[in-house]
Amino acid sequence: MRQEEQLKSVIDRIVGANDMHAKWLNSLSMMENTGARKISRYEHPVSTGIMVLKHAAEEARHAYYLKKQIAKLSADACPDYSHPYLMAPVESHQYLHQLDVEACRYLKEKMGLAGRDLKHGAYLLVTYAIEVRADMLYGIYQEALTSHGSKVNVKSIIAEEEGHLAEMQRMLEQFHPSWKQLAADVCKIEDGLFNTWIAAVDKMARNN
Repeated sequence: MRQEEQLKSVIDRIVGANDMHAKWLNSLSMMENTGARKISRYEHPVSTGIMVLKHAAEEARHAYYLKKQIAKLSADACPDYSHPYLMAPVESHQYLHQLDVEACRYLKEKMGLAGRDLKHGAYLLVTYAIEVRADMLYGIYQEALTSHGSKVNVKSIIAEEEGHLAEMQRMLEQFHPSWKQLAADVCKIEDGLFNTWIAAVDKMARNN
């Protein structure tokens, strides 16, 4: 099964069941929040620019927005990010961390980067890969929400993620002349991690 077809099938099944749907929203919220916290840790105490601040703020807003959407399904579902309230909890918690670790390893081996240069390169490439994925995932999710007539919607997130992707591309162009190859390599790493994650989500959805 092609990746997009599998994702459509999984999300359609999830959106059709409120309990799973709440956990799905909570998982996405947790992952957006993880991204916001990672960006905050990356920020330089002095030389952080407005684009990084904007990105951190928007990721945190996405986490909050998704969390609020849960109330449209159930007033008291998923009070926190602990395992019982997530889809594929282990894989969801590990996803961004693993991508960050593997991107850093790649940049050390490929370019010999270290210190602040390594952090900056990893931030750009990991964020780019995640934005490419978000563009796909949230688009498919919104299609399922519309199809099911759900009160939940993620249209505002889709618009902002598209803006993030364009911003990251501009920053990568300034980072390295071979940015396209670097980005493709990190996107390939992300693709493997995504496949592991969505397979775990699929398994949990089928066993629910």
